[in-house]
Amino acid sequence: MRSSNPVFSRRGFSRDNGYAGFNAQQPQAGGPAVGTSPYTQGAGNPYATNPYAPADTQAPARGNVMTIDDVVARTAMTLGTVFVTAALAWFLLPVDEANIGKSYGIAIGAALVAFVFAMIQAFKRKASPALILLYAAFEGVFLGVISSAVSTYVSAGAVPQAVLGTMSVFAGVLIAYKRRWIRVNRRFYGFVMAAAVGFLLLMVVNLLFSAIGGGDGLGFRSGGLGILFGVIGVILGACFLALDFKQVEDGITYGAPREESWLAAFGLTMTLVWIYLEFLRLISILQGD
Repeated sequence: MRSSNPVFSRRGFSRDNGYAGFNAQQPQAGGPAVGTSPYTQGAGNPYATNPYAPADTQAPARGNVMTIDDVVARTAMTLGTVFVTAALAWFLLPVDEANIGKSYGIAIGAALVAFVFAMIQAFKRKASPALILLYAAFEGVFLGVISSAVSTYVSAGAVPQAVLGTMSVFAGVLIAYKRRWIRVNRRFYGFVMAAAVGFLLLMVVNLLFSAIGGGDGLGFRSGGLGILFGVIGVILGACFLALDFKQVEDGITYGAPREESWLAAFGLTMTLVWIYLEFLRLISILQGD
């Protein structure tokens, strides 16, 4: 089973035979822990030491391992890049009547470039900070233009509300996860993935009908149905955050290499962008767009 986030479906965070940490067994008396994570104890793990082995036979502890500080610092860098380029796009790419076509064209192009960078990074064997920051930069351009358009034509308060909503979801899911109100296991993973696949398929069908017949297609992005699917999108984003937190926790617990903190930051940024866009669309519908 793979992670819901493609950048986490890698050697460092998951294995083909199981989701990282889900099958991990607790240490038995007198023996090392055994599990599916590539960072758990065992002879096949080049990163681990055996805490139950005699002191004179243990391998030296590794210092180049991922920590929560690494994840926080890298996430701040990627989100900071998104914010800076979004602010620049907001001011340099106006969405007034004279420039709206050009600005939208640049935004769509930036989104496509960001998608390409994301896919390249997702299939690379190692984290590439340059690719991740480039993804963040182009994603920021797209978000800046879209946010400016919503602020101009829908509501001046829509963007702050979407940002506040995204921050609230992040904080809420983090608190719930740390207090174990959310238990990320195989059943949770399967439910989230099934819901996400169904949600994305419906959005694709709606887009096709919209392209063929015009308007909003089947109405999944406007009116009452639009509100319902906007709420579902935010809930799915919250579930993705819980999966991301689980992956980060496993990486830290089992001693993932420090470079994997870039992948953690990348995945969290992608999820937060998803939640922000869903909030922005939901607010647009509620404001009468």
